[in-house]
Amino acid sequence: MEELYRQYSQIVYHFLYKKCKDPALAEDLMQETFLKALERLDSYDHSCKLSTWLCQIAKHLLYQHWDKSHRVQLEELDESLRSRQDTEQHAMAKVELADVWDRLKALSPDARKTVELRVLGDLSFREIGDILGRTENWARVTFYRAKLALIQNE
Repeated sequence: MEELYRQYSQIVYHFLYKKCKDPALAEDLMQETFLKALERLDSYDHSCKLSTWLCQIAKHLLYQHWDKSHRVQLEELDESLRSRQDTEQHAMAKVELADVWDRLKALSPDARKTVELRVLGDLSFREIGDILGRTENWARVTFYRAKLALIQNE
């Protein structure tokens, strides 16, 4: 396991950091990823690359962290919150963020994960497809449909 850690820890760390933009959280979750991998090593079936399997574990741990802390950062709304000085505008932006979060929760789990990986993780459709065990085209279509659903539910 020590050799696996040496070989893949940076890949897992960068994967997590790209999604959460928090070095301490990425480090903690990377450590936890390898603990989970050690516990589940017998379930690795070689159907994908080991790095992909480790990143899937890391992704699930990150989602669990977000679910526990109810912390979702949609970059566009977050940027608008930081730039607004007026209290009323700040409050309106928070309401908009809560509204988007509610609409995201109404999406199917696959659509929600696709949107989170694309918007929060800044991942390509190919990377999203790899992580979710689907094709690049599936990820592209799922993101497009989710985006339409979010717009239509405004």
